[in-house]
Amino acid sequence: MRLNANLPILLALLSSFYLPLCMAACSDPAAAGVNWSGCDKQGAQLQNADLSGAILSRVRLQGADLSGALMTRAEMNSADLSGARFAGARMQSAGLVGVRADQASFARAQLSDASFSRASLIGADFSVAQLHNTSFYEADLENADFSEADLEGASLERVRAPAAKFVRARLDHAVMTSAKLAKADFEAASLLKTKLNQSDMSNASFRDADLSKASLTQAVIYRTIFDGAKLGDVSWIDYKRCRRGSVGVCR
Repeated sequence: MRLNANLPILLALLSSFYLPLCMAACSDPAAAGVNWSGCDKQGAQLQNADLSGAILSRVRLQGADLSGALMTRAEMNSADLSGARFAGARMQSAGLVGVRADQASFARAQLSDASFSRASLIGADFSVAQLHNTSFYEADLENADFSEADLEGASLERVRAPAAKFVRARLDHAVMTSAKLAKADFEAASLLKTKLNQSDMSNASFRDADLSKASLTQAVIYRTIFDGAKLGDVSWIDYKRCRRGSVGVCR
């Protein structure tokens, strides 16, 4: 009975102790391992900050500048990064599952082994970014720019990427099965052994691209441009194997 009577007092004391700690986390300075989960950091100026291993789940970083920041293994799942700048940031193995990063810039960022699964990346800039083995599973990449990015071994299964730019990008060994790639631009890109099975590539351009040994089985290629593209040993849409030396047309 005495314990029950004192329970409200104990709860009040615990709340007075823990609540300030929780609130204080959002005002903590940028540092490795900082916990800003759910905090509002819109417009924050965090250039070259060390946020390695930071817990940033559900953080609001719209319009923030994290150019050159160190963010290896940072957890940013479900965060809002719309319009934020991560140019040149080091973000290897970062968790970005379900983030909203429309119009964000990851230009020249190092993002190998990171995960953008089910993220919204409409109009995002990944030009010249390092994206080895990065996952974009079911991400929305409409109008995103991957020009000259290195996506070797990346997973882009079931992405929605209409009008996305992959000009001169490296996509060797990438998996792009069941992807929506209408009007995407792969001009002069490298797609050696890339899997494009069952993808919709209507009106896309692979002009001067290297698709050697790629797989396009059951893909949709309505009005798709292959002018100058290397198609040697490609598994074509009808399971036909293109002859070695095929250029522009699967022979």
